[in-house]
Amino acid sequence: MDITTIGVLGAGQMGGGIAQVAAAAGYQVVLADASQELADKGKAKIAAVLGKQVDKGKIKPEDKDALVGRIRTVASTSDFSACDLVIEAATENVELKLALFRACDAAMKPGAILSSNTSSISLTKLAGITRRPERVIGMHFMNPPPLMKLVEIVRAVQTSDETYAAVRAAAEKMGKTCTTSNDAPGFLVNRILVPMLCEACFALQEGVGTPADIDTGAKLGLNHPMGPLELSDLIGLDTVLAIADVLHRDIGDDKYRAPTMLRNLVAAGWLGKKTGRGFYEYDASGAKKVG
Repeated sequence: MDITTIGVLGAGQMGGGIAQVAAAAGYQVVLADASQELADKGKAKIAAVLGKQVDKGKIKPEDKDALVGRIRTVASTSDFSACDLVIEAATENVELKLALFRACDAAMKPGAILSSNTSSISLTKLAGITRRPERVIGMHFMNPPPLMKLVEIVRAVQTSDETYAAVRAAAEKMGKTCTTSNDAPGFLVNRILVPMLCEACFALQEGVGTPADIDTGAKLGLNHPMGPLELSDLIGLDTVLAIADVLHRDIGDDKYRAPTMLRNLVAAGWLGKKTGRGFYEYDASGAKKVG
């Protein structure tokens, strides 16, 4: 399969990052969201991030302009008709993803590949509602996509070898290292990660330590680049909770249950960095507040 044009559905933190990485690799990118305004906002954020890299001398102005120029914003999935590969990067909600998959499938040309950046939802289920089940696959980029080297490729039961090979080649062209997971709850990375994040929250909930103590312990004692509570705030507490619930429901083991504190923070709308408050508080620039 010759992939030259990639559609990205969702212009937020993950979708915008994926669009940037794809454009940096030389792909033409069609970036869509629920409205033209949101898609344009996502592209503007990419341009702003790259502008800072120009100011620091990390990239040339002409390279930045060329990269941004390869991203075209649209307001509807109907504009994915010319895409060879579409990557859905919407909120981790199964009903939303099913609806978006139906819309993308209807708009895309025969033979095009439909992928999801889902971090826990069954690719086999998503593939099953399309007319192209053998061309459905998971591309789980790590957050943030421009910095993190890994893409977890998830094979649905229906995924063909040809689809897998084409998607792996595309991810590697984007400079990523790939791991492969069969379709199981949480796949590989989040099946390991999310129980750890929840356990850190349980420790906080039970008063075993403060957020700073828990995170410092993980960073200096386990050599993790970020503490589990800091990482949860970066991912988004709503996303962490959604993945924990999928693991708990689909595997049926209480070791995957989510802490009450995590549920309460999500219910309060304190979702982490994107809302300015989670386990920590953040200023308008996204920097953690001290004290």
